[in-house]
Amino acid sequence: MPVPMDAFDEVRPAVECLDQLTEPVAAAIRAWSGSVPVEEFRFVDTDPAIADTALLVEHYGPWLLEQSANCVVVAGRRGGETTLAGCVVLSHTRVDVNGVVRRQLGARKASFAPMDRAVGESGMEYGGITPIGLPADWPLLVDAAVADTPYALIGSGSRRGKLIVPGKALAELPGATVLDGLGVA
Repeated sequence: MPVPMDAFDEVRPAVECLDQLTEPVAAAIRAWSGSVPVEEFRFVDTDPAIADTALLVEHYGPWLLEQSANCVVVAGRRGGETTLAGCVVLSHTRVDVNGVVRRQLGARKASFAPMDRAVGESGMEYGGITPIGLPADWPLLVDAAVADTPYALIGSGSRRGKLIVPGKALAELPGATVLDGLGVA
């Protein structure tokens, strides 16, 4: 089921809203070269006070939980090296940090990255981190269920606004690896 775009007051092509996006996200949309036309990326203006998934679901309805995807930043450590990675899973699941992520990164330990580091290095706001525009040297792990969804509601880089993007486009982001089982119930 696609995201019911009529649930939002205004849905506009993201390319028309670049000034409302953080610079890394706007730059990634400007440079998009995937098979999905960038015109299919949509922007919806939302209240930053309800940026968190639970509050969005409460405001817009339970359908949103099945059609939203969250991007979290994970730190994988091996020896003295730390690798930051973006992980994208459907909102009703959680990231398998100590299983799938740890193995994929070749890390001995993996955990959620500290908020200040995730925000500082991504150039995005906490509660709005999105896979679009993450640093090029970060691995991007995308759950297969996200890649298979017709459209997913994701962050926009800030707490104000969301993007609606085809799952196929998320799988085509630079550095993306699609993995079965990344999101677990």
